[in-house]
Amino acid sequence: MTSIYDNPSFFSAYAQMERSKKGLSAAGEWHQLLPLFPDVTEKTVLDLGCGYGWHCRYAAKMGAKTVLGIDSSQRMIQQAMLQTEEKTVTYRVCGIEEYHYPLDTFDLVISNLALHYIRDLNAVYANLFRTLKKGGYFLFNIEHPVFTAGIHQDWIYDSHGKPLYWPVDRYFSPGKRNTLFLDHIVEKQHHTLTQILNGLLQNGFSLQAVEEVTPPEEWLSIPGMEDELRRPMMLLVKAVKTDGQ
Repeated sequence: MTSIYDNPSFFSAYAQMERSKKGLSAAGEWHQLLPLFPDVTEKTVLDLGCGYGWHCRYAAKMGAKTVLGIDSSQRMIQQAMLQTEEKTVTYRVCGIEEYHYPLDTFDLVISNLALHYIRDLNAVYANLFRTLKKGGYFLFNIEHPVFTAGIHQDWIYDSHGKPLYWPVDRYFSPGKRNTLFLDHIVEKQHHTLTQILNGLLQNGFSLQAVEEVTPPEEWLSIPGMEDELRRPMMLLVKAVKTDGQ
């Protein structure tokens, strides 16, 4: 399936987002994701759905031996290559579900805001457990189930345009959800919290951290940002392939 990010008008709109222009410092989750990042000195790293390659470059700057970023979007990979000078980073146009996941290869697999496009999380988890070395980490950020179960992923507004509440429907019905994002219809996949977390446990991972993302305190003065404290938008999870497995 062709990535929505290869649609020229969608990609152009995405490029105007603050996180696209300014990188990790403009990503609302970074202040919580950064402390979860393990030591990657002389480690091998895989980034699933790497986008512009921000996390790949961060890992390289932190001393990673090799970093591979994969993304199903040709345009994303082209942009990542344009912005990357680090010789330890390579990129490949490849979907998360299509990658071959070599056995016992990576010390860290990271994925930021990509897994909510994946239909079968359990299959991906099994592949990740296979490709991680013993003691290796899987660190990811996924759209929160309360967000993906939101009707059109938007608020219900009053007559003055003020958000009244966040509607949730069909929470226990995982699968395709169409939403309007950057003026385009985007297909995502809704997964329940049980699927996201128990799937990791069932595939042999141990959980080290589960955090719901809240805006940085210094952002709360931005108009509309306090509404982000009314419902969760993102979920951070850190899991490990323990030495005993």
